[in-house]
Amino acid sequence: MDGGQVRWLLIGNSRWHWASPDPHNPGSLIRWDTPPPCGSLPPGAAPLAWAAVGPVPQSAGLSPTACLALAEVPLDGMPPWLGIDRALASWGAWRRWPGPLLVADAGTVLSLNRLAPSGRFCGGRLLAGLALQWQAMAAGTAALPDTLVAPGRGFGALSRGGQPPWPLDTQAAMLVGVSQGLAAAIVAATLECGQNGLRLVLTGGDGPILAPLIGPSLARWGIPLEHQPDLCLEALASLRPASGPGVG
Repeated sequence: MDGGQVRWLLIGNSRWHWASPDPHNPGSLIRWDTPPPCGSLPPGAAPLAWAAVGPVPQSAGLSPTACLALAEVPLDGMPPWLGIDRALASWGAWRRWPGPLLVADAGTVLSLNRLAPSGRFCGGRLLAGLALQWQAMAAGTAALPDTLVAPGRGFGALSRGGQPPWPLDTQAAMLVGVSQGLAAAIVAATLECGQNGLRLVLTGGDGPILAPLIGPSLARWGIPLEHQPDLCLEALASLRPASGPGVG
């Protein structure tokens, strides 16, 4: 990305998530991820606005005035301790699909956030995400591997349907086990919320893995699944829009 281009930043627990307006598709974003920087950001790379759920290194030189505060998210009923990512995902989902929603943000932690038809935040649930569950199994046992990805057997292969449902390989069994467990938790929570026009909105880095596991189950109950990978960044860009044409 060009150094002087308008950009937004969401600091996650393990990655930095960036977005800029798509010059070829007005109203859309170009999105990319980076590791946390080791020092200050390059000249011209400072974001128009940023929000953080993970650690913010002082050396990055981010402007405090560009930080989006939780109080700026117009999500009715949210408690003052709600994570900014949960607030952005919830408000962004309701803004796009007004009505009863369950918003699943599948990042380092899987958050399930329930919204009333009016858009009011009605509470949520938190579960360890795919990588955290993997790390917990590896740390708590003597024999299970701690390598997250192996050629042809990692999370990418799983998202492409490259794993059998009952693997013989230990690493594949861990991958299938944690992904199926999270998918089952999301489906169960969705059904618990009742149908009555409910819609499940899925976002977060683990979404491509979980979406194909969730969609068929919900389809049997007539519950729509909306997979929206850029939900939080779109909400951030809407709340702190760039001047002139672009995202807003």
